[in-house]
Amino acid sequence: MPPTNLTLEEALSVVLLAGRVGELERDTLFAAAVGAAEKIQASLPAAMRERLAEVADAIDLRPPPVNPLTDKGEVYRSLLRASVDKQTVRIRYDCRTEFREIETDLDPYHLLFQERSWYVIGRSARHDEVRTFNIGRVRSADPVDKPFKRPASFSVKKHLRNAWRLIPDDGPDSEVHLHFSSVVGQNVAEVLWHPTQRCQFRDDGTLDFYATVSGIREIVWWVLGYGDQVEVLKPPRLRREVARRHRTAADRYGTL
Repeated sequence: MPPTNLTLEEALSVVLLAGRVGELERDTLFAAAVGAAEKIQASLPAAMRERLAEVADAIDLRPPPVNPLTDKGEVYRSLLRASVDKQTVRIRYDCRTEFREIETDLDPYHLLFQERSWYVIGRSARHDEVRTFNIGRVRSADPVDKPFKRPASFSVKKHLRNAWRLIPDDGPDSEVHLHFSSVVGQNVAEVLWHPTQRCQFRDDGTLDFYATVSGIREIVWWVLGYGDQVEVLKPPRLRREVARRHRTAADRYGTL
């Protein structure tokens, strides 16, 4: 490749980001980021390399915890090849909803890294619908001599709809209204948790949080993480589920 005239800031962003991303795990394309960062750094003029080292020493990035995909490199590469070549694969999967290993022929439409892990989205013959599978739970992915055609209408955005994270529920979206205490309200409002969120502070410093989500199965865990600092006002189904889980937790601890 011809040399690229990078500014110090551009070189810093590439080297620092690529290097830190590459440290997340060693079996996917993240691993290649480390080598890329090292090659870019080596190609820089000596004076810029020295300055880059000085600036990098003053900055640190702490990536969030991720699934390292230990010993899943070949599974990841097999799924990626199958997605690019549009070939069906037969996967063995540690299914957490059926509490056992299952086998299905999968047309892998798309690979996605979301928050802590890699996922493959595709049509599962066993379920006769498009499903999302955590690659860390795929035990094997063997090619099947069967090409597939990705529907022209498919897109990750359409598939996920307004899911809080990854798994949309069937049926219409839910309008969520949460009321956060003044203790955590500012922290909540500072983060873009969901593309549809709206935040409005009350005069007493508490926060009204609004979002439109495709199902409550995922957001319930986020709400529970704030304990007694949040109250669910809408929808009633989410309010009941959060209350039920709080009661279960209280019963587990008993009288202290």
